[in-house]
Amino acid sequence: MLADMLRIAAAMWKLSVKLKGSPGDDGHGGKAERWAKRVRAKPDRSPRWRPTRPSTLRVKTFASVNVPPVVYEGAMESVSPFQSLTPEVNYSPPWQDLSIIGIAGSSGSGKSSVATEIVKSLNLPWVVILSIDSFYKSLSPEEHRKAHANEYDFDCPESIDFDILVETLRDLKKGKKAHIPVYSFAEHQRQPQTQTLYSPRVLVLDGILALHDPRVVDLLDVKIFVEADMDVCLGRRILRDVRERGRDIEGIIKQWFAYVKPSYNKYVEPQRRISDIIIPRGIENLTAIDMVSKHIQRKLQEKSEKHTEELRKLGLIAAKVELPPNVHVLPSTPQFLGMNTILQNPDTQQDDFVFYFDRLASILIEKALDMSTYVPTAVETPQGNKYLGLNQNGTVSAVAILRGGSCLETALKRTIPDCITGRLLIQTDESSAEPELHYLKVQQGIEEHSMVMLLDPQMTSGGAALMAVRVLIDHGVRQERIVFVTCAAGETGLKRLTAVYPKIQVVVGRIENEGEPRWMERRYFGC
Repeated sequence: MLADMLRIAAAMWKLSVKLKGSPGDDGHGGKAERWAKRVRAKPDRSPRWRPTRPSTLRVKTFASVNVPPVVYEGAMESVSPFQSLTPEVNYSPPWQDLSIIGIAGSSGSGKSSVATEIVKSLNLPWVVILSIDSFYKSLSPEEHRKAHANEYDFDCPESIDFDILVETLRDLKKGKKAHIPVYSFAEHQRQPQTQTLYSPRVLVLDGILALHDPRVVDLLDVKIFVEADMDVCLGRRILRDVRERGRDIEGIIKQWFAYVKPSYNKYVEPQRRISDIIIPRGIENLTAIDMVSKHIQRKLQEKSEKHTEELRKLGLIAAKVELPPNVHVLPSTPQFLGMNTILQNPDTQQDDFVFYFDRLASILIEKALDMSTYVPTAVETPQGNKYLGLNQNGTVSAVAILRGGSCLETALKRTIPDCITGRLLIQTDESSAEPELHYLKVQQGIEEHSMVMLLDPQMTSGGAALMAVRVLIDHGVRQERIVFVTCAAGETGLKRLTAVYPKIQVVVGRIENEGEPRWMERRYFGC
């Protein structure tokens, strides 16, 4: 900015010289020209302007020409010296950055048996198998005729839709929901329905060409090749296709020698060279299977520790901020305090507890409905008068976080009898305090609903709430349409939730003490 001022001064000086008709004579022995040259050679050292008032700069030149004030309108549009002290807060669920294990090998080598044994040994709901057979292309009428005559090659790369497979794996790798095709080997066509896959932490990709496409290989964390004697593979293929796919033995043998064996030498066997682990004898090699299982266990442990540490850091960040205005705490009216006194009293009978809990929950649901969207509407009263009022805009639905969220459903049905509800089962591991998603069922078209209420009677650390909101967002629900409803919540948990998702609304009955254990669902259900 200073350099601009000096350039203006030099220009004014030159103009004055021309007007005087005495080049080089500025009345100062030529000092102005030498001074202007030195300034132009220096870097721009703009002063730091105070942002409290507009900057009007008056430039005094060495020439005898009057220069009007120069106003820099863009001076206040520069970068503000005030920066937010709150760091950007993000939350990554444990299924983000999915670990994918690819298992390739000849048809009948025991790939599926190895994958099944690995998953069985882990016995965890978030380790799943994805078969590459689901991504076979639908056949044309001519190809369909060849397939039924055992003259179509299902073992070449052209028979598999690798584009959809890569897109599916990338979505799962990012933690998104994916729709898996369903392929019918009886009809040799894809079925209209799909299977939804969401939130696995480890995915086992099983297929003869699982390591063929470079795009797929780049997404794999571990590459495994299962090998077995070709005669054994043929025997297993005959048993499988007769029992599971309704084929005849003659057609299986014909296809084996015409397509399967040549494709093995051309496409399948070269995958052996890029694999990380080679498992000979397939399912019989228990040592190799145990090694792979332990590797997956280490991966899961690393993810668990990373997730727990991230939740801890969120708590430290949240402790430094105040509760935001999108947290709506019910006012402490005499009625509210009276109901809470009954609920907190350990001598309260079971029937009385349920009655007053439902009353309190109804107030929370009604408060949440205030945040729904409404449109003006006019109705005619029985007396023939016109009443101008409001009508709810769109569909309001709810998702209960099991098992505690079921406590709020009685009040929900009393308030909105036709409300569509979904289910999330999120349990906290006792040893690591990490929330774990065990079950998921949300409504179709939930992303179109005008408001989605998340129901949980009690929130302490906020880990389950963070995960539940993440699930809804991954299913297309916008943050501003989510309302979290809870009877009691810890302040740290509320700050964690609103720091990560600042656009959601939270309706809470009371702020409870930090570290208070969950007890409401046990009192409500009596067990």
